[in-house]
Amino acid sequence: MTLSCFELGERMLSVDEARAALDALFATPLGTERVPLAGLLGRVLAEPLVSPLNVPQQTNAAMDGIALAWPERPPTRWPVVGEVLAGQRWAQPLAPGTALRITTGAPLPEGADTVIMSEQIEEGGDGAVVISRAERVRRGQNVRQAGEDIAFGQSVLDAGTRLLPQHLGLLASLGLSEVSVYRRPRVAIFSTGDEVTAPGQPLPEASIYDANRFTLRGMLTRLGADVHDLGILADQRERVVAALAEAVSDHDMIITSGGVSVGQADWIKAALNELGELGFWRIAIRPGRPLACGRLGWRQVPFFGLPGNPVAVMVTFLEFVQPVLRGLQGEPGWQPTRLTARAEMTLNSRLERVDFLRGVYRCDADGQLWVRSTGAQGSGILSSMNAANCLIEIEASRAAVARGETVTVQPFDSLI
Repeated sequence: MTLSCFELGERMLSVDEARAALDALFATPLGTERVPLAGLLGRVLAEPLVSPLNVPQQTNAAMDGIALAWPERPPTRWPVVGEVLAGQRWAQPLAPGTALRITTGAPLPEGADTVIMSEQIEEGGDGAVVISRAERVRRGQNVRQAGEDIAFGQSVLDAGTRLLPQHLGLLASLGLSEVSVYRRPRVAIFSTGDEVTAPGQPLPEASIYDANRFTLRGMLTRLGADVHDLGILADQRERVVAALAEAVSDHDMIITSGGVSVGQADWIKAALNELGELGFWRIAIRPGRPLACGRLGWRQVPFFGLPGNPVAVMVTFLEFVQPVLRGLQGEPGWQPTRLTARAEMTLNSRLERVDFLRGVYRCDADGQLWVRSTGAQGSGILSSMNAANCLIEIEASRAAVARGETVTVQPFDSLI
């Protein structure tokens, strides 16, 4: 599918149509690079990883105590022949009927198959020990087998995995000091509008402070992007065209906010048509209409012209920009987490469009999820996003959700 075959014109797209169009437009991930272990948090694996060794490497003790071979008829006393600590190895085989003091993590000597923890051992005199409650001992207890966590040659992580702290520990346990990951996308952002003022500057009458760039910067940074902030552009076609033309040369995505409606001073769509291709700009969604999407320059750089209202910026970023950005980083087909909850109150919507309400979900004592809205849902009420912990997704076929009916919620993850 290409832009030319959409033949969308001014037609209003459904949310599913918009998502399918984005999948077709921006399916190719960026290049790869090898990155040291310390810099891998949040990066996306570009290759599957196979374990080069057993973890643990050797069968070892899971408790401090004594190692021995547990017989069917255990003796009363066990002569202790020595001690082995973690990081050491007992070189000789352990003779039947003898014990070896051992600490957690130390390899079991040849001939041993069981570890008795220290709390179950009593001194028996003459360098021997007595095992209390011997009837409770089971052969093989308190032993970690070689490879029981990860076996040599086992697949441990798939390509496309976004690396979390636990993954870094896993890589370290395999002795991997670097791996191949997808390159971080370089993303340029700027706001448009003569009415927009940078924080810290005097606020002219009839103006607003620019919140969108900082919201976008935060979400992009948490998604692993290398963000380049181009500031605020006035409503002048020449400036908008020049800024886009310069940004397209060395960025992997360009995002603007404001300036994509049908207003006289809105130049984003015109600039996009001049420098590239406009795919679509009208989606049956609230908040978030309009949203311009297309490609810029010969490199066909993804472009998103987001609305000016701050809540609409966040919603459209989460629903449309985020999947594309994850796809560029090697996470194709990514979708947000969706849960089902019961409405604590009537939730109003409108037929033939998808509504994303700001909500608060909770779990009751019986494990049932419930959700309520944060109140007023205007697309300029940024405080509603601060009060929320999820988006309530009401499909286009529902005019409202009655109290007690089920509805889909998208919990906020680490992005917001």
